Amino acid sequence: MKTAVVTDSNSGIFGDEAREMGIHVVPMPVIIDDHTYYENEDITHAQFFEAQMGGHKVSSSQPSPASVMDVWELVLDTADEIIYVPMSSGLSGAYQSAAMIAEDYDGRVEVADNHRVSVSQRQSIMLACRLASEGQSAAQIKERLEADAYKSCIYLTVESLEYFKRSGRVTPAAAMLAGLLNIKPVLVTRGEKFDTHQKIRGVEKSREAVITAMLEERKQHFAEYEDSQLIIGCAGSFLDPADAEAWQNRVQEAFPGIETYYDPLSLSVSCHTGPNAAGMGIGLHPSV
Repeated sequence: MKTAVVTDSNSGIFGDEAREMGIHVVPMPVIIDDHTYYENEDITHAQFFEAQMGGHKVSSSQPSPASVMDVWELVLDTADEIIYVPMSSGLSGAYQSAAMIAEDYDGRVEVADNHRVSVSQRQSIMLACRLASEGQSAAQIKERLEADAYKSCIYLTVESLEYFKRSGRVTPAAAMLAGLLNIKPVLVTRGEKFDTHQKIRGVEKSREAVITAMLEERKQHFAEYEDSQLIIGCAGSFLDPADAEAWQNRVQEAFPGIETYYDPLSLSVSCHTGPNAAGMGIGLHPSV
């Protein structure tokens, strides 16, 4: 039995990489001035940030049922079943919609809600691919992913609250005060919505606070694991690729024994963070 792995572009997996991994990706839509674009299909990250910073109206949306079904139908032409891993139900209605659609597929599609997004979602896909290659069924993979759902954590800091204000996530007054005081929030999620962990003055201090928070996270919640059993995904919405490389190097220096990698934040996440956000997520290595 062939089990195919399908996810959405919030996982940070696109195009050639998806093909190399043998997975299929549902592109997440972003809306700019009432026109819908699809990540990595008809809009680049550079074009997105140019529009966002230029004051255009930018928002995110979940994939339409039709776009999800189009991918599933294509995959089921050559696979017996699908394990579909969308972004966390705590951040989007995409899981609930997909679960309803799957009811019409006579058990050939399993939808996993393992409460992941961005780098932690990628870690789930890497695990799902390993399990599928070992011959596990979609139902078995779903069970494993959901059992491991909360064995991850993401910390994130943003350069400005302006884009959270635009998306309605913070009030204009709060965003203005944060700007006047140069306050940069450090946010945390363990699978549901992002909560405020700290409020720091200054970009560099806030990024250092992200690393400090993750060092403490490693001690408190992942102490039972060896470094080789963990993986850290670095993420960001950096405008300059050199800044992205510097951020991963900074994280790797702080966690020398743990494998790291870097992914750009998806456009649907960047709708809220704006440019030059920096984050990192820890979880179990897909080989564990």
